[in-house]
Amino acid sequence: MRGDPRRALALAVLAVVTLALTASCGESGPAGPEIGGNAYYVSPDGNDDDPGSAERPWETVGKAAETLIAGDTVYIREGYYYEHVEPLNSGTEEHPIVYTAYPGETAALDGTGVTIPGEWGGLVQLYQVSHIEILGLVVGNVGTEDNHCGILVDGCTDIQVRDCYTCDTRSSGIGVWDSSVITVDGNEVELACNDGEQECITVAGTSVFQVSNNLVHWGGPGSIGGEGIDVKGGSSAGSVYGNEVCYLNRLGIYVDAWDKDTGDISVYGNVVHHCADDGFALASEAGGLLHNVSVFNNIAYDNDNSGLTVASWGEPVASHPMSQIVIINNTFYSNGSDSWGVGISLENPDADYVEIRNNILSQNLYAQILVEEVGTGLEVDHNLYDGTGDPYGTQYQQGWPGFVNPGDGDFHINSGSPAVDNGSSDSAPADDFEGNPRPSGSAYDIGAYEYVFAL
Repeated sequence: MRGDPRRALALAVLAVVTLALTASCGESGPAGPEIGGNAYYVSPDGNDDDPGSAERPWETVGKAAETLIAGDTVYIREGYYYEHVEPLNSGTEEHPIVYTAYPGETAALDGTGVTIPGEWGGLVQLYQVSHIEILGLVVGNVGTEDNHCGILVDGCTDIQVRDCYTCDTRSSGIGVWDSSVITVDGNEVELACNDGEQECITVAGTSVFQVSNNLVHWGGPGSIGGEGIDVKGGSSAGSVYGNEVCYLNRLGIYVDAWDKDTGDISVYGNVVHHCADDGFALASEAGGLLHNVSVFNNIAYDNDNSGLTVASWGEPVASHPMSQIVIINNTFYSNGSDSWGVGISLENPDADYVEIRNNILSQNLYAQILVEEVGTGLEVDHNLYDGTGDPYGTQYQQGWPGFVNPGDGDFHINSGSPAVDNGSSDSAPADDFEGNPRPSGSAYDIGAYEYVFAL
C-alpha cells in the first residue's frame, strides 16, 4: 500500500506551508482589487470585535461567514485558521459573496482539533446558499467521520470553488450534492478519501456544472471510497474537462447513474494515469439510466486495469441501463497489470447505442478492445489497434501509433503515424486535446491529438 508514504508526504507539504506562513506572517501585501460591495479582512492577529477593515481585521473566517451580504468580499490574510466555516447569507447573480485568500498570500483552514457537526459536513460548508465564490484557500486535516470533507456544497445554486488546495480529508476534498450551476475549477486535491467514503471530487444530483482543470492525486487507501472525479446520482448537463488524475488506489474519472436518470455529460481533454484501477468508467450501479454521455479527446495510460470500462457492476438490480454513449478520439496506452488490462472494455449487456470511433488503443496488456457483453446498436469503426488481441469493428488501422515520447507521457503523433488522416468525421470533435481544429490534413486523425501540418 502507498497510503502511509502519501500521508507522510502530504503532512510534510503542510509543514513546509506552515513554515512559510510563520516566516511571512505580519508582512503587508498589495492592496486588494476594487469591488462592488464592502471589503473585509481576516488575519490571525485580528479581533472579531474590530470592524474587519484592512487596518483592524477580524480574527476568524467564521466572523465573516456570519456577516457578509451580497456584493461583499472577505480577504483572508496569511496564516492558519482552526475553525469550521459555514456562510450564513447568499449573494445575488450580479453581486456574489466572495471568500478569497489575500492576493499573493496563503490562507489555510486547518481542521486539526476542529469539530464538524454531525456525520455529514465539511470544514468549509455551504448549505442552501447561492452566488458564493470560494477562491484560493488551503483546506486540510479534515474530519473524523466517513463523510467529512474539505469543501462541501450541498443544496446550493451558483457556487464557484476555484484555485483551492485540499489535503488529508477524511472524505472528498471537494463534494457537491443536490446543487445547480456549479464550477469546480483549477483546484488541487491531495490525499482525499483518507479512509472515508465518496470520491476525491464528488458531483452528485447536480445540474449545470463544470469540473475543470483540477489536479487530483495521491488519494487515500481506497478502502471504502476514493475514485478521482465522480459525476453521479442524477447529475446532468455538465462537463468534466482539462483535469489530471493520477496515483490513486481506485479508478480515475467515473460517471455513474446509481439509481437516478443521469445524462447529458461530456468528459473531454482529461489525462488519467497511474491509478490502481480503470482510467475511466461508465456505470449504472443501481439501475438508473445513464444516457447521452460523450467521452472524447482523453488520454489514459499506465493504469492498472483498463483505459475505459462500460461496466455492469453494482447492486443486484434487474438491469444497468445505458444509452447513447459516444467514445471517440481518445488515446488509451499501456493499461493493465498482472496479466489483465484492456484499452476499452464493454461489459454491459444493457448498454445500447454505443459508438466507439477514432480511438488509439496501443499496448494495453490483455487486449486493445474487449467486447464481452453489449446491447443493441453498437458501432465500432476507424480505431487504431496496436498490441495483443484481435482488432474489432470496421475500417480500422493497425500498427505502432508513432507517439512522440510515451515514456514521458507525450502522446502526440508523428507525421508517419497510421493515425494521420485515417479517422472519421462522424460525431468527431471539432478540436483536438490541445484545441487544434480538426481536421488538419485531408481527413480526421485517430486519437486525442491531431497531427498539425505546417503551413
